[in-house]
Amino acid sequence: MEYLPVKLLRPGARLPERATTGSVGYDIAACLSGSVVIKPGETQMIGSGFAIALEPGYAAFIYARSGLGIKRGIVPANCVGVIDSDYRGEVIVGLRNMSDEPFTVGDGDRIAQMVVVKCELPEPKPVGDLDETRRGDGGFGSTS
Repeated sequence: MEYLPVKLLRPGARLPERATTGSVGYDIAACLSGSVVIKPGETQMIGSGFAIALEPGYAAFIYARSGLGIKRGIVPANCVGVIDSDYRGEVIVGLRNMSDEPFTVGDGDRIAQMVVVKCELPEPKPVGDLDETRRGDGGFGSTS
């Protein structure tokens, strides 16, 4: 993709932006008419005020901001959000408060980060056998 088309949907919406030239994630800011309090254990849907247009074969993934997740316990409710290339609605982040303290989200606060990735989309094909590997069908912790 040469550029990421972004449509601002309402006043006060901000373009997603990278904090540094080395940043892979684009910061997503809340676009609110006031503020939202997320109580401990609660999830709130927070709008960004923008929509994006991804080319086929691309997806955008919504991740926690490390400062909010590690220091404050504020994380995406679905762990990682996925925006498909054919979605044209507002980018909305479901934030969950995993802490013991209420958390206030204000207009313009950076709430998550978005990473755009080119994705392979192979057709699933049934086969009789899979190739053998040293690990085989060993599950979680099988290589420790």
